[in-house]
Amino acid sequence: MAPRLRIGLTGGIASGKSTAARRFAELGIPVIDADESSRVVVEPGRPGLAAIVDRFGSGILTAAGELDRRALRRLVFADPEKRRDLEAILHPLIRADMQERAKRAVGPYVVLAIPRLIEGGNRDRVDRILVVDAEEALQLERLMARDSVTPAEAHAMLDAQANRESRLKGADDVIRNSGTIEELREAVDRLHERYLRLAHAMSA
Repeated sequence: MAPRLRIGLTGGIASGKSTAARRFAELGIPVIDADESSRVVVEPGRPGLAAIVDRFGSGILTAAGELDRRALRRLVFADPEKRRDLEAILHPLIRADMQERAKRAVGPYVVLAIPRLIEGGNRDRVDRILVVDAEEALQLERLMARDSVTPAEAHAMLDAQANRESRLKGADDVIRNSGTIEELREAVDRLHERYLRLAHAMSA
């Protein structure tokens, strides 16, 4: 049976969302990842890729005809109007793909990992919002190390998201990720027990 309790996992870029998602998966919980759906809907031959090329030109394609995500990211993060155009193309496709995968999922509850859950107005998609939170300075440090971007690019990527205050205001549950990976995993474990109880209550 498909899970009835839907947990929306979100947080700022480089906050630790992926580590939290991996821990939920290790605990046997289906994790539906928006980033994975975003890759699927722009595969060669998909309408999503055709729409992006139509809007932004073939310069965002690799020699193999695949989406050059870094080139596209640099293009849209420098221009709010282009970013909105990209979101208008991708968000409905990503949402539909995630909904379909969630319907097929089996488990006591399901985690929907959505980086822009708060700012995207997607509260209706989930029952609870879990925010993985980190200080901005720590996010910038992790982002530059992870993606090999400049400080200016890292700041632009942070600025494109909801600010920390609004993200925390929209949260039902918060994991403060300023310590070790093990501490983050332990925090997920504690929430997992709580979510099992909530899922059981919903199905009773």
